[in-house]
Order: sequence, then C-alpha cells, then structure tokens
Amino acid sequence: MSGAARYPHCVTSNLHVPSYETRQLPTARGPFAVVDVPAAPGAGAKGTALLLPGYTGSKEDFTLLHEPLAARGYRSVAVDGRGQHESDGPDDESAYALEELARDVLAQVEALGERVHLVGHSLGGLIARRAVLLDHSPFRSLTLMASGPARISVSQEQRVKLLRDALAVMSMEECWEAILAMGPPEEVGGPARGIGGPELLRRRWLRTRPAQLLATGRQLCTEPDLVDRLAAVPLPFHVLSGSRDDTWPVADLDAMAERLNAHRSVIEGAEHSPNADRPEATAKALADFWDRIAPSAGS
Repeated sequence: MSGAARYPHCVTSNLHVPSYETRQLPTARGPFAVVDVPAAPGAGAKGTALLLPGYTGSKEDFTLLHEPLAARGYRSVAVDGRGQHESDGPDDESAYALEELARDVLAQVEALGERVHLVGHSLGGLIARRAVLLDHSPFRSLTLMASGPARISVSQEQRVKLLRDALAVMSMEECWEAILAMGPPEEVGGPARGIGGPELLRRRWLRTRPAQLLATGRQLCTEPDLVDRLAAVPLPFHVLSGSRDDTWPVADLDAMAERLNAHRSVIEGAEHSPNADRPEATAKALADFWDRIAPSAGS
C-alpha cells in the first residue's frame, strides 16, 4: 500500500512544506527541542509565541504557521514537550503529570527571556492552562486551540483507551504496525494527521516515550473542569477551533469561550487541527487576536 493511501490526511509533496532547523533550548528543567522562527525582516517585531503540541503530536504540527506569523511580525517557537519526539524524557509516568509538564513550560518561557503569547493545541491546551494557573506573569495571552474545558469526548476516550491497552502489551514498533493494519492512524488511537507525511509520523511515534503517551492519555480522559479557576486569571484569552471537532464538541468550546470572556475564532473547513487543515486562516486569527491586545497587556 502506498504512503498516500495509508495516510490519506497527511500533507503530501504537492503542498510546499517549509523546512526549519531544530535546536535545543536549554532550561532549568533540561533541554527541549524547538523550532524557533523569528519575525520576518521588515515586519516589525511584535512579540513571541510559544506553541505547545497535542497528544501524539510534535513541534512539526505548527510548521505551516511559522511563515505567516513571521510575516505579521511574530516570532514563533514550537516545542516538543518532555518525552515527545526530539525532547528526551524518563520512563516514569509520574514525570508526565500535567503539573510537571506545566512547570516545563514555565522553564521554557524563562529560557526565552521574554513574556510570550502561549498557544496550546489539544493536550497542549490543558498543559498551557495549568502553566497559567501556576504563574500567569510570564504570559501576554493564552490561546486554547481545539482544547476544551475538561475531559475529552467519549468516542475519543475509547480511542485513547485502545492505544493505552496496546502500549501495555506491545513495543512502540509493534504498536505502530498494529495501528497501520487497523486503518488510518488517527481513527484507531494512533497519531493524528500531521505535517510531513508518513515518514515523520512513524519517526516521531518511535521517538516518543511510551510513559508519556500512557500518562497523558489517562489525563485526557480524567481532566476536571478548571474553566472557572482560569477565568479568574487576569489574561486575555482566545478560544480557537475548527468548525468541526470530535475531541471536544464545538458547542462546548463556544460555552467555554463565554465563561472565559474570551475572543472566539472558528476556522471554517478545519477540524481538530486547524493549524494543519487551514494554516493561513489559523495564523491570521492568532495574529489578529494578538494585535488587538492592549499594549499594557504585553508590557
């Protein structure tokens, strides 16, 4: 079976995918792999965004956002979290508790040396809000991208459980082959569609720590509603999603935005990964939101 047939939703060679170099960001909690793209020359530097990927994801999920954000004057730093793809991590599941991952985010911002606009996609949104609840002072704003108020939908819980059950008895390589045999990876508990095609998806799957997938998968299925606590934090909020989402229903994201008094962006024609489905529209929504924030919010 061809790569395109096995991965019908991946970005393929008929679309220009920019190539960016990965570097290690040293922090007080260890190094993290990042793609760091500055604002475009002549665009006028407006600030920096830190981009956190979702479950089974990686920094490459934001590849198509960097160029349009740079053109709008924003530096964007996409990071592999602890145990994801090119960031190392231990085999102990306790190391991947959401509060531990949130403290990693605070260390990453400290290493960048400036206040940032924080963007979390899916699981990354749950981690981002935990970081903001621990200490909001390093952040200029928070965008929750396709990331909801509490635990994921029942249908997605079933997919995560399928993956966790497989990881309990199989190696990562065996699990990957089983996922491919059952159907498109994102439909049977494997990685969501992503940037770069089947080679990247397989490589990042094999590099991701099983303990990270087990621990964060459990957290996706048990996360409590923290929206009221978050609403008390004095930051500008943005809830961004596609017009369809199976992981958190769009109606739930609408209601969360109201509870947060957040700016709301819906990207038509996009699903759970608007950053991959409609990157230009997603980058525009992000930059438009950041541009509207009063100067005092970023001072």
